[in-house]
Order: sequence, then C-alpha cells, then structure tokens
Amino acid sequence: MGLSAGWVTAVPDISRNGQLHLIGNGVVPQQAIAALLDLLPDHLALDRKEAA
Repeated sequence: MGLSAGWVTAVPDISRNGQLHLIGNGVVPQQAIAALLDLLPDHLALDRKEAA
C-alpha cells in the first residue's frame, strides 16, 4: 500500500481488524494516481492526433 513496513502491523495490542480500520481508504489516492498515469498518456496521444 505504499506504507513503510510495520506502519500499522508493528503497533502493539491492535487486532487485525483494528489495523485494517486504521488504514481505512489510505490506498485510494495511490490507486487514483496509478490510474491517471496509466490513462493520461493515451488521452494526450488522442488529443495530438485530433489537433493534426
């Protein structure tokens, strides 16, 4: 998820469910960036072809 090793798992006395709750939707911004990096080059290529 892009977090350092032990970011949540090394915290004592937190259950697995508690760890997942703490992380929450923290991966959502990273997934959005990955999607943009994947889709943006294709979009820009189409714009260049349409302008020509």
